[in-house]
Amino acid sequence: MDSEQIKSNLERLFAKGSQIVFWRDEDGEFEEMLPSLDLEGVAILRLDEEPALLVKSQIDLRDGGRPFLLYEKGLLPDPEADWLLDVRLYAEPFAADRSTMILRELGLLQQSLRDHIAARGKFFASKERLARVGRFIDPDDNAEAIDRAIMATLLRIEQTDIFAIVRGLLHSLSPADLEAPPAVWEEFDKYGLIPPFWQMMEQTFGYRDDDPALKKLLMRLLVTDFARGVNNSGGVKALGHLTLPKSGVASAVVCMGQWRDSARFHTSFDALSSVVAELLKLSDHLHGLDIEELRDARTFLLVEKYVASCLRDRVIETADTIKFDAIRDIAARRQNGYWANSKLTSSDDAPRAALSRVYDALVAAAAFFDLRNRHAQGFGYPDPKAFFDAYAAELWKFDQLYRHFCEAADFAEAEGWDILKSLRDRIEDVYGNWYLGTLALRWGEQLEGGGLLKAWRLPELPSQQRFFDRFVRPRLDEADDRRVFVVISDAFRYEAAQELTDELNGRYRFSASLVPQLGVVPSYTALGMAALLPHQALSYAENGAVLVDGLPTAGTAARQKILDRVGGVAVKADDFMAMNKQDGREFIKPYRVVYIYHNQIDQTADTGNEEKTFAAVRTTIDELGSLVSRIVNNLNGNYVLVTADHGFLFQESAPTATDKNPIADKPAGTVISKKRYLIGKALHGHPGAYHGKTAITAGASGDMEFWVPKGANRFHFVGGSRFVHGGAMPQEIVVPVVQIAQLKGKSAAKTRTRQVGVSVLGNNIKITTSRYRFRFIQTEAVSERVKPLKAKVAIYEGDEPITNVETLSFESGSSDMNEWRKEVWLTLAGRPFSKKTQYQLILRNAETGVEEARMDITIDLAFENDF
Repeated sequence: MDSEQIKSNLERLFAKGSQIVFWRDEDGEFEEMLPSLDLEGVAILRLDEEPALLVKSQIDLRDGGRPFLLYEKGLLPDPEADWLLDVRLYAEPFAADRSTMILRELGLLQQSLRDHIAARGKFFASKERLARVGRFIDPDDNAEAIDRAIMATLLRIEQTDIFAIVRGLLHSLSPADLEAPPAVWEEFDKYGLIPPFWQMMEQTFGYRDDDPALKKLLMRLLVTDFARGVNNSGGVKALGHLTLPKSGVASAVVCMGQWRDSARFHTSFDALSSVVAELLKLSDHLHGLDIEELRDARTFLLVEKYVASCLRDRVIETADTIKFDAIRDIAARRQNGYWANSKLTSSDDAPRAALSRVYDALVAAAAFFDLRNRHAQGFGYPDPKAFFDAYAAELWKFDQLYRHFCEAADFAEAEGWDILKSLRDRIEDVYGNWYLGTLALRWGEQLEGGGLLKAWRLPELPSQQRFFDRFVRPRLDEADDRRVFVVISDAFRYEAAQELTDELNGRYRFSASLVPQLGVVPSYTALGMAALLPHQALSYAENGAVLVDGLPTAGTAARQKILDRVGGVAVKADDFMAMNKQDGREFIKPYRVVYIYHNQIDQTADTGNEEKTFAAVRTTIDELGSLVSRIVNNLNGNYVLVTADHGFLFQESAPTATDKNPIADKPAGTVISKKRYLIGKALHGHPGAYHGKTAITAGASGDMEFWVPKGANRFHFVGGSRFVHGGAMPQEIVVPVVQIAQLKGKSAAKTRTRQVGVSVLGNNIKITTSRYRFRFIQTEAVSERVKPLKAKVAIYEGDEPITNVETLSFESGSSDMNEWRKEVWLTLAGRPFSKKTQYQLILRNAETGVEEARMDITIDLAFENDF
């Protein structure tokens, strides 16, 4: 150290108020620089030149409080003969050897650490390393804390606790070769950190080995974490020899939990845990374990796959007596865990999105079977109106659950997961043969025997051809400044409209309601679109084109001419959405009626891409939500209607010959012939078809008649056969009308959405064992306006978790408060805790990090905890 550094350090000591600084220079290394050492206002006394008693007198009688620098070389005097012993004890010590200077630069108070600093001299030889490690050093740190700070510096992490060091070190292992020491391990060796590291592993986890290695440590930590997550008394006995000692279990569980919860390091956990699972031949040890025993096991991806497979088998095997709530709870627990948590990033090592969708599919399948079991006697309704109302009230759920299952299963299979194949076969069978078959049979009885086809009207139910008069004109008649937006989405069926309605009701200032209307038959685009336009009369041209008051209706331009008569305009949804806010306002200004035509489902599925039908439905729901938001928020639309020209039938499995009602020869008078309908004049009856008149089923003047296949059958399979419409099944003719209003004032305030509140059950909680079960409860039921909450929970000391961090979902919409409860087990790290310290149980929003609940916790562990 040069003279300028010494001078600077001495000046810093005097500047902070030191009156006497005692400089020990045992070897006289800096004696020659004393004459040139200029410290303004400081008296420099050499103890080898001044009698000790005289020095003591000068100090005791110092004039004006002048500070002293006492320089001493050579050996320390015997304390019994040391006249300056008291001064030596209260003076500020100073030394200029490198170890002492490093101690001083790091702000360390214990001079006894000089030897330890000297032992780490190679590390401190770099000014850059010295500067970086200084961020972690506290004045009262001991040798172990200094070593942890050095380890953290080498690992380039931001924490010095032992769990962070273990995470950082294991993160550096190569999944391709666990035996290969990482580069940072060589640095540990270079700076003498390997022996203290293994000592820390023994102190923290009880890990001892004659030949310790990172690979062995990794395996034992993971096996211990896994064994603790298996809910039976024996755990996985065959792996018992790899678990850590009882004293280290808690720390291992917390360390692994925090590794999984680390945004920076969890990717290495994913890769390394899979490698270890293979080394352990883990699949051999899972057989015989049931789902409940593995409910808390989150260590290995292989366990997640096993649980998902077992849950699939349970859904299939118990389909006739399924307990939906139990299936849903298991799936939710897994999705809140680690490997199936869609909020975390997916990768080849952790296909979380696919696994989450597997559980979505299992829940949808369980709900589907549960609904089937509640309708096991079929669909026996006394009249067409009761049947129609039943579909609009509940039976649509079969179609929605089938769609949800297929969406989730399709996603999982696209990611290479065929785990759902056997369940898909079962769902297809029940949906196609039982549900559609039974529905078609019973609905057909109402069409013919119930007289619906001959009358085509139902009490108190609006007909599609009266849409404008029923839903649009009354609004316009309220005042001259009223404007109505009508969004017509081709093939947007009732069950999808239910989902859109729920989604819109979860938005601020929106109020949405869904009502059904009786669609026209045949249920095809040209007739359905015409029926929705303002008109006095519908009719057919000789070529089968549908006319409104004698005017053509095909295409936007033709519809514009019809809407001109009511001060309206027709526009395609894509063109409308392309307008900015100002352009949109200018566009609608002259019009009282704005018809917006959206075409995603029919355009996708009816043009050679029928396998994408359900994906198109999902896109449609999203696009319609955005479109309605644009109308309300940008254009001040106060009243919006969303409806459709018709619905559709769709199955993922291709129809067979039994689903075809072939027509050997088209009857004379045929004008148009499609898969699900045929229109013409003077048609005779056909045993495989319902025969009717459009004058009755659509209010179309003239003598146009139709055939539609009975049930869900097709006349032919040309051009695709899975997506069809045109017939008279409920999925095709229960046409939705979603009415959306913009709310203001107090009404708007009531539509604000919020996440459900959560409370901790219990008070004055004292933890006396290393593992403790906490219980929580929602403060209300989840609803359209009260959203589910996904939260992370742990016990903290300050900002640092001292337990594993767990995820919980509060999503119950039940009125039964018992279903609002959740519980979680938290494990304390294996370290000392003070019963006088207040620790905090904190529950935070998993997405935003906002604190949702907090409770003070006392930890008073017995000498022998219950591990």
